[in-house]
Amino acid sequence: MGKSSYHSERDLINQKKIKEELKHFPSFVNDFIISIENTTSSLTRLNYLFDLKLFFNYLSENNKISEKNIDLNIINNLISKDIERFLSYLSFFEKDGKIHINKEKGKARKLSAIRSLFKYLYNSDLINANILSKITTPKIHEKEIIRLEPDEVANLLDEVEFPEKLTNREIKYNILTKERDIAMLTLFLGTGIRISECVGLNIKDINLEDNSFKVTRKGGNEVVLYFSDEVKQALIKYLEIRENIETKEKDDNALFLSLQRKRITPRAVENLVKKYSQVVTPLKKISPHKLRSTYGTSLYRETQDIYIVADVLGHKDVNTTKKHYAAIDEDIRRKASTKVKLR
Repeated sequence: MGKSSYHSERDLINQKKIKEELKHFPSFVNDFIISIENTTSSLTRLNYLFDLKLFFNYLSENNKISEKNIDLNIINNLISKDIERFLSYLSFFEKDGKIHINKEKGKARKLSAIRSLFKYLYNSDLINANILSKITTPKIHEKEIIRLEPDEVANLLDEVEFPEKLTNREIKYNILTKERDIAMLTLFLGTGIRISECVGLNIKDINLEDNSFKVTRKGGNEVVLYFSDEVKQALIKYLEIRENIETKEKDDNALFLSLQRKRITPRAVENLVKKYSQVVTPLKKISPHKLRSTYGTSLYRETQDIYIVADVLGHKDVNTTKKHYAAIDEDIRRKASTKVKLR
């Protein structure tokens, strides 16, 4: 199965950005990017370059030369203390008039890009030692997983269908987008798909006969997922409206559209989730990813099978799933503590 037109287009945009970014790096970075081309997505490679740009900018300032002129001698003469100083620099720095702050997660991501580059250079006999092997990845303090409780899910969908707390201006937009918004939120909450998977959906990806749909996952793999009759009904109502909307040829097959009759963007989806959720659960910052967490939680509570949850959510490593849904085990233990009565 080939990639959908949306994902092919995004891939092409990323490839062009990679080509443009590489103009500012020495040739050995270009060779590094080529070496990981068959094992990474274009988005991963682009993000690597964004992270490496910070590192090379730091080196260029310290060596008083441009990033393009940083050669292998400079890289070879670095010691582990230099990397530690760079990580410290990332905590708080000013660039182009803006203040940038990186906590453990941001530092770990940038360190991952540098680590991959040094591993390539060392394995290619271009540097004498891999000093990154001595650097410890910053310890990431996991935040509490935010998710919606069952009553909050019902209240969220009710607010879309029968708005009471939205502003008058928001209600005017709601009248125009109600069926789309219900279909989208129901799909998030009923299948746990990612925001990129949602905006990339095409009409032809939906099969109402067997309640299934095709998504392109991270890395470009296409898989078939299934949805409930509740999700099906929401999709049917929206599709009746969608079939009568004319779009530009490029977005003709897109499932979810903006009011401009273009394929909806991730930012627009984030905004609509925020709009509805903040009036229903103002103390929780709900994003499309939190709706994904809500589905994962519900599925785990129903099945008690972490492997099913990992498979449906598209996690390559079940440990990722365990990390995100370990709190549910706490719920189970808490309930167990009330089962034994002493008096």
